[in-house]
Amino acid sequence: MGEKDRPWLMRTYAGHSTAEASNALYRRNLAKGQTGLSVAFDLPTQTGYDPDHVLARGEVGRVGVPVTHLGDMRRLFEDIPLDRTNTSMTINATAMWLLALYQVVAEEQGADLARLQGTTQNDIVKEYLSRGTHVFPPVPSLRLTTDMITYTVNHIPRWNPINICSYHLQEAGATPVQEIAYAMSTAVAVLDAVFASGQIADDRKGEVVSRISFFVNAGVRFVEEMCKMRAFSRIWDQLTRERYGVEDAKQRRFRYGVQVNSLGLTEAQPENNVQRIVLEMLGVTLSKDARARAVQLPAWNEALGLPRPWDQQWSLRIQQVLAHESDLLEYPDLFEGSHVVEAKVAELVTESLAEMARIEEMGGAMAAVESGYLKSRLVSAHAERRARIESGDEKIVGVNCYESTEPSPLTADLDTAIMTIDPANEARVVAALHTWREHRDEPRATEALTALRKAAAGTGNLMEPTVECARAGVTTGEWAWALRDVFGEFRAPTGVGGAPVTAAAEAGTPLAGVRAKVADTARDLGVGRLRLLVGKPGLDGHSNGAEQIAVRARDAGFEVVYQGIRLTPEQIVDAALAEDVHCVGLSILSGSHAALVPDVLARLREAGAGDVPVIVGGIIPAGDARTLLGAGVAAVFTPKDFGITEIIGRIVDEIRSANALAPLEVPA
Repeated sequence: MGEKDRPWLMRTYAGHSTAEASNALYRRNLAKGQTGLSVAFDLPTQTGYDPDHVLARGEVGRVGVPVTHLGDMRRLFEDIPLDRTNTSMTINATAMWLLALYQVVAEEQGADLARLQGTTQNDIVKEYLSRGTHVFPPVPSLRLTTDMITYTVNHIPRWNPINICSYHLQEAGATPVQEIAYAMSTAVAVLDAVFASGQIADDRKGEVVSRISFFVNAGVRFVEEMCKMRAFSRIWDQLTRERYGVEDAKQRRFRYGVQVNSLGLTEAQPENNVQRIVLEMLGVTLSKDARARAVQLPAWNEALGLPRPWDQQWSLRIQQVLAHESDLLEYPDLFEGSHVVEAKVAELVTESLAEMARIEEMGGAMAAVESGYLKSRLVSAHAERRARIESGDEKIVGVNCYESTEPSPLTADLDTAIMTIDPANEARVVAALHTWREHRDEPRATEALTALRKAAAGTGNLMEPTVECARAGVTTGEWAWALRDVFGEFRAPTGVGGAPVTAAAEAGTPLAGVRAKVADTARDLGVGRLRLLVGKPGLDGHSNGAEQIAVRARDAGFEVVYQGIRLTPEQIVDAALAEDVHCVGLSILSGSHAALVPDVLARLREAGAGDVPVIVGGIIPAGDARTLLGAGVAAVFTPKDFGITEIIGRIVDEIRSANALAPLEVPA
């Protein structure tokens, strides 16, 4: 037995309400033995809006911390020495801005930039495909990424400027092969752009490659997941040696952090999520040769709402028990020489390289994003997974098998089993923003923004003018709007139109029964087809659920209006009226339903369309669901309602009820 291996960095993905509240949470977590920070930013920060923008309504401080200017970043890291802290920031479209704020705070603390360690996610491709916090089109987005990478290599050499992220690809339905191939194709697009920029000398390519990190997902099929990580490592080693000529094996090492799968966490029998999380962690820790260097685990109750500090502590303790009580770190790689593992790894490598070659033929990852190829493949893969769950071919304990259960003391009082955000918090954050603007050096801020626009219109590196904007008191929204003025905005393909039919509609199947209900209801109403608007109000970019509803409704015979993410209630109501829809379906996972859904209802009533039924789906606590139903919502669906065909049938029922039509029975 050799020397005991060093444990991985242990993080908790955290941030909420305000910089002050998040700072207190970080310091508590570090005191509990957490060895790195992982900052969750709220959606306005991630998408380049200030908290007083119309699209920020209901989203401020909900899924992360609002950071609007240098003052917020100072308070976020108060009494946390940044030169001795490894900080991961899950930030993409506005990554350059948040890194600039972080750098300036570190300088104010007296830190040597050469000692700063951490990661900015900065992977815009997966935002187009799965998470939806993109702002700018692909070409200028790639420029921002390139400029950040070259800047950090030269000025913050221990920083990981990009965390190429396959995590959300798996959440959007990616198979292991798709996860590997799409992440690696993104890495190729980024590295090609960096080396083509002329900002890096040929003899420094290894330094760039050594700073590229990855952020992956690990599902419950932990043997396959472990093999996936070995395949990732093998392909990266081959790619960086053959394509970029990196000779130093240490610089070619595949470096990754992980959060295990949230897609598989269930609202039904949520206590089962604990063992899921443990098994998923094993997939990325068992194999020493492909072990994660940083791990953050979700909490058992994430399918119910925002985890409390105690829930996050439980997830941290899971890591600590494995690292410090078990003998895992005392042995060399456990799978070296395994014929079974080697065969599976070889299969994944072969199939992934073939898919990477297909993407290369299309012109690379960016071209495959713009054409809609990658998105439609993910929507299709997710639809196939949902169909397997609904048919029972893929078993989810407590959901589609072993459903009988004892009452759980963990969820006996659901309203206290999650953390809630004070609704008055948003107004306080907005007021603080206005105070900041009033007291800053306005001429300096204006001058900094002018310089940023000029740099964006040219070809120079954008990091220096961005750092000056940070120092000058510019806000997140102002920085992003300056770049929008030059680059424009981007609406990514939804992938819904290109998704094939994945649920069978043969006679006697549930879908066939719902199709008959749809057709009968359309005939009863005297219309050609029923029309369903699927809308995503606010800034929540997690569109998987909305896409699956849209695809299944289409397959059931609906005409579906789905315009993608990031719409105001006003835009959704305008579309509902213009398309004369029979039902409005709203999907919200960010917690902003309490503010945005009543707004949609009120606008429909004002327009004389108050009889159009509105249904809502998302992570919605039971108390909030009762409030929404009381406000006039026809039905509320949460993750426990996993049968999509059944949901479509319920939508037809609500349309019939709203139009005073007699109920229809679905044929058995």
